[in-house]
Amino acid sequence: MNNDLDPQVLKKAQEWLNKPYDNETIKQVQQLIENEPQELTESFYRNLEFGTGGLRGIMGVGTNRMNKYTVAMATQGLANYVKMMFKGKEKISMAIAYDCRNNSSYFSEITAQVLSANGIHVYVFESLRPTPELSFAIRHFGCQSGVVITASHNPKEYNGYKAYWDDGGQLILPHDKNVIIEVGKITDPSKVNFNAKPELITVLSEEFDNIYLAKVQSLSLSSEIIKRNKNFKIVYTPIHGTGVNLVPKALKAAGFESIYGVDAQNVVDGNFPTVKSPNPEEPAALSMAIERAYEVNAELVMATDPDADRVGIAVKNDKGEFILLNGNQAATLLIYYLLHKWNENGKIKGQEFIVKTIVTSELLFDIASKYKVEKYDVLTGFKYIADIIKKLEGKKSFIGGGEESYGYLVGDFVRDKDAIIACQMLAETAVWAADQGKSMFELLKDIYVEFGFYKEKLLSVTKKGKAGAEEIIAMMERFRNDPPTTIAGSRLIMLKDYEYGTSKSILDGKIEKIDLPKSDVLQFITEDGSKISIRPSGTEPKIKFYFGIKGKLNRREDYHSVDKELEEKIDMIIQSLSI
Repeated sequence: MNNDLDPQVLKKAQEWLNKPYDNETIKQVQQLIENEPQELTESFYRNLEFGTGGLRGIMGVGTNRMNKYTVAMATQGLANYVKMMFKGKEKISMAIAYDCRNNSSYFSEITAQVLSANGIHVYVFESLRPTPELSFAIRHFGCQSGVVITASHNPKEYNGYKAYWDDGGQLILPHDKNVIIEVGKITDPSKVNFNAKPELITVLSEEFDNIYLAKVQSLSLSSEIIKRNKNFKIVYTPIHGTGVNLVPKALKAAGFESIYGVDAQNVVDGNFPTVKSPNPEEPAALSMAIERAYEVNAELVMATDPDADRVGIAVKNDKGEFILLNGNQAATLLIYYLLHKWNENGKIKGQEFIVKTIVTSELLFDIASKYKVEKYDVLTGFKYIADIIKKLEGKKSFIGGGEESYGYLVGDFVRDKDAIIACQMLAETAVWAADQGKSMFELLKDIYVEFGFYKEKLLSVTKKGKAGAEEIIAMMERFRNDPPTTIAGSRLIMLKDYEYGTSKSILDGKIEKIDLPKSDVLQFITEDGSKISIRPSGTEPKIKFYFGIKGKLNRREDYHSVDKELEEKIDMIIQSLSI
């Protein structure tokens, strides 16, 4: 045994060497104690935190890992809270979905067992399904809560557990904090009821998919244009994930007839064998789909992440080469299309709105202003977009919204980002442009000419493990307590600290309140209009830097020169902050 082990870590690990832990778990923990002290420390140095969105972590034995016990304990805590909040209700129900990841099906079974054991009626999908369909199921069946087993786009070693409330959105205040408290009370597996009641478990099949897909089709704004352009060529890849069936079905139902897949990536596989990361934000994740697009001479490439709530797209530039659009650019095209068509169809009556997050492009608000559509800014996280929709339900009409991290929503029957909807509506945007003789790239340039050339960039710095988490905290403290006076030669004029809910003018010292929930986010606004946002990721061992600047584009032909100037300016900002 390694004598350098932290006594507290060893003590926690030794507690896993007895019942109620199963023999296989005991065997694995013993192996770590005897032979892998570093991995033992990482597995037991803390409890896997049930955060405001749920659990996410590396799979394996230990208190800091995703396994049957951490999942069951989280479920018992969630069940206790749901039963407390809906006490006296004759039938309490919850829905469960899961993605393609290793152990996702198993973790969903554990979740269903514990919920049913606690007298909760469970709707569980027969096989893997997209996260947004879980949100839809909660609303459709009138459930009080729901769970999806997914780690989104994290590496293959990870899995996760996201909890939802009765509106179909992820947990927000006060429920997120209160669930954390209840989960914290479940200190060991002996406090979990594992005695499943099969009669309380209802399995959802393809029949339910059709109900959801019919709602997706109801969003279409250009069915005649699609008919005229039905042979518009699209390449789509699910990157081994849950979009594999529903995205092609949605596109075909909308009228698209030339949809091409990537055979190797249509194979459902939690090891994601064809990519380093199943993240549509990463260029490499779309490389095979782009190769396929060149082969078939397609105009649009779309790729969804493993749980199909986010989508990345590639379009042809003015040289006929495929380029990746970032999340801000895709959101810009989608919102521009939606508002233009709503206006053209006479649907804007003065009660419509869009929503974006504080780190998403301000261009979306410029477009909304043109069409006299209300706009709302929220914290990072789609749950806050869902909350605005909920608050305005029955009063105003939600057209669409999104966040720079490739998550978009159109319509309000789902309350989370939805890549099935986004794929259909982005394809519709593309054929609408094509019907005017434009590519998506040309449409984007036209938007920049009209509203200004907005350039955004995201820089993620990964810091793994215990030491990495401490380093991220230190970086935030440094930026918060000792902010720069100038950034890339431009004076800092405003500091927004969402942790303290304050916006401070550096010029006159005036402090205003930010009317949003507290969040560990800093924003620097400079004299030349640049916006730099800094936040630790809530789901990954990363600290993220968001850069947003604006230039002027007088004509399409100047795109590349202006783009280069703006890129160089962002590089100067990064250098100035010593990132």
